[in-house]
This record gives sequence, C-alpha cells and structure tokens, in this order.
Amino acid sequence: MTIGLKRRVILTLFALLPASVLATACHADDWQAGAAKVNITPEESMWMSGYGGRDHPSEGKLTDLWAKTLVLQDGAGEKIAIVTLDLVGLDRGTELSIRERIADEYEIPVANSALFSSHTHTGPVVGENLKAMFSISDQQWEQIDAYTSKLIDDVVASVGEAIGDLEPASITWGNGFAAFAVNRRNNREPDVPMLREQGLLQGPVDHSVPVLAVRCGEELKAVVFGYACHATVLSFYQWSGDYPGFAQIALEEAHPGTQAMFWAGCGADQNPLPRRTVELAQEYGNRLAAAVEEVLEGRMFKISGDLRTAYDEIELEFADLPTREQLEATTKSDSHYERGRANLLLERWDANGGLSRTYPYPVQTWRLGDGPTWVTLGGEVVVDFSIRIKSELGVDDTWVAGYANDVMAYIPSLRVLQEGGYEGGGSMLYYGQPAHWAENVEDLVMEEVYRQAESLE
Repeated sequence: MTIGLKRRVILTLFALLPASVLATACHADDWQAGAAKVNITPEESMWMSGYGGRDHPSEGKLTDLWAKTLVLQDGAGEKIAIVTLDLVGLDRGTELSIRERIADEYEIPVANSALFSSHTHTGPVVGENLKAMFSISDQQWEQIDAYTSKLIDDVVASVGEAIGDLEPASITWGNGFAAFAVNRRNNREPDVPMLREQGLLQGPVDHSVPVLAVRCGEELKAVVFGYACHATVLSFYQWSGDYPGFAQIALEEAHPGTQAMFWAGCGADQNPLPRRTVELAQEYGNRLAAAVEEVLEGRMFKISGDLRTAYDEIELEFADLPTREQLEATTKSDSHYERGRANLLLERWDANGGLSRTYPYPVQTWRLGDGPTWVTLGGEVVVDFSIRIKSELGVDDTWVAGYANDVMAYIPSLRVLQEGGYEGGGSMLYYGQPAHWAENVEDLVMEEVYRQAESLE
C-alpha cells in the first residue's frame, strides 16, 4: 500500500468517527494566524538577476517587490513560518542566516520555516545566488552585499511582526487549475500559439493551483497559492514581480486587507508562453488569480489537527569534478561565464583545500494537520518530481514546491539528466557548480521525500 493510499484510508476512517471523538482528538478551533509584509524593492539602481545577458543596472520600477510572512500556530502551540519573496532565489548562506535567526529569536525551528522565492527574473541579485553568471565591479558587489544584509534583517523582523499579529483563524485548502505553463523542452516558443490552438502541446506539465486560505471571522486574512511555471514573462530592466506579482496584486485588490502570497512549484522546465510583454504578464497573473478565486468561491476543506514537520539536508553527488589544472586553464577562456565559474571554484578550492564531491541539498515536509502534505525542495526542480511525488503520496492532497530555501542549481530527474540540455546540466555553469549531478540525483531526493513522509504518518 502506497503512502498516499494509506493516508486516504486513514482520512476516510477518521471522517467516520463520532463528532464527540473528533472534538477530543484535535484542536480544530484553536489555530491562529498572523501576517506581515515588508517592501524589498531596492532603493537605488543596482544589478538585476535572472538573465546572464544583462549589461547594466536596473532602470526604475514597474511593480514593488515584497517579502510576505504568514505564521500559523496549531492548538498545541506549534508554529510554522511561511515567507514568500519576489526574488529569483536565495543562496545557502543567506537563507540559513534568515532561518537560523528565526529559530534563535522566535523559537521556530529551522524545520518549521520555509523561504519561497517566486523566481522573478526582474528582481535584484541577492547574496551569492548565481554569482558565477555576473561580471560586475567590486562596488556593485558591495551594493549587493548591503542589500542582502538589509533583506535578512527585514525578513527576520517580519516574522516577529507576524507572530505579534497572531489571532484565532480558520484554515482551509483546495486545488485549482491554470493552463498557461508550457514545457519548454518539448515545444519551440514560436510554435506554441499554433500548437496550443491545435491541442498539440507536448511534454509533462503540472497545471494545479494549490490554495491555502486563512480567515479570521468573515475576513480573508491571507491566501497562499502556488503554480509550477517560470516567472520569465518579462526581461527588461525594471523591478517587477512578473506574473506572480500581478496575481498577488489582483487578489489583494479583489479582497482589500488580504495578504496574497505566491510560491513556485516544480517549474524549472515550464515557461509562460508566449511572453515578453507587460500585457502578457498581467494576463497570466489575472488568469492565476482567477484560478485562486474559483477555489475560494468553491468547496474548501477545513484543516484541523496538529502541525508536523520534517527537514534534512542530503548529500547530492556531483559527477566527475574538474582538476585544479583544468580550472586554471579555464580562467583564460573567451567566455566570461566559464572564467567566472573557474575563478569562483578556485576560490573555494583555496578556502577548503579542494572541491566537495557533494552538495547539502534541503528537503522539507510539512503535514498541515489533516490537510495537505507540503513537500518543499531546494533549487530549480523539473516538473517530473512534482508528478512523481504526487502520484506516490497522493495526487489530491500533496503539494510540491521548488525554488525554496537554497536555490543552488537546477534539479533534473534522471530522464532530464540523461537527455541533457540546459536543465539537464548546462545550467550548472551559471550557478557556479563544478559538474553535472550524478545519475542518482532523483533517487536520493525521492528516498528522502519518502523517509520524511513516513516519519509524519
């Protein structure tokens, strides 16, 4: 019996219990929620992330960028902190600085906090995320360091504000549908409108829209939602939350006083197509918001019971590592990307006496009472993981996030790794990683997902 089937059987039996037993067994009316947000739009022009071809700093703003926090507390006093960020991603040093401070200052363990980047490609460079991709001045790196330091302080403070905002709440969940994401490995971008019209789009996708709604009395306090698709509609030099930003704006305009929060699913090989205009970014954002609205207006399931959490870092293995001689030779490459990675790896070599054969990869799982199981993965995760995890843990009550906590590289399935291409390994250059992942990458991730899911049963 699979984990998902076992859980559905347990939920069915649970639903048959008398109401008096249910009241004793859980804390349905004791959940609390608190929300806070902070504007993280850079106050000055600085280097933007997302695209390696950028050749100058930002030029103004289309929309603000936000860090938004939702703290949930169950009847037993257990808390989780959900933080969504209009950023391309965080590096390991930055995300651990935030989460460890949350643990120290607010007694929310690292396993109970998660940082979800929207992966907008019109946000600033943060910390060392994608550092090998950029060839910029020392002064510009100092500017990035100052922004990152302030970001850490602001996010940690917002968690404290959300804790101070805790009040009794009803938490409900459901799943919607939006179909603008396209598998970019299987469909040429210029052909997408014709292929869509003819029903001929190819490749795996995940068009689900998970929704978590927080209500205090009649007020919709917060709505948290996800979608598996790159935030790459826009590629200009203005700050923007891209389509996830417009979706959040639309929901907050429709529900004054509500905090809308977006998390990215396993969309590493999924693009919003066609793209490249503000009008399309707004259209996709409005379509995603409409999918969320449909869930809010339909049947949602109330969460009761207690929070359960699991977190660990597993050692993902690299394939063959370069020698020092190879790195030194590459510092003379005509490609500034190759030179950038080689110099970065030589710095690590000198600091650590060599290159590590593994990377500490974060895997996190939350069981939201008797609601969904929420699996959270680091890096840019391809859609195969979402499809496999949900098929094995439960399609209807499993959510799978990518781009969370440490965004260190693309995470390919074995299929994508063997097929190759950008997602299969070419992108490791831009992330400053020394080699492709070894062929056991999918197995290692899935083994840990299973282990955590079993531990929360």
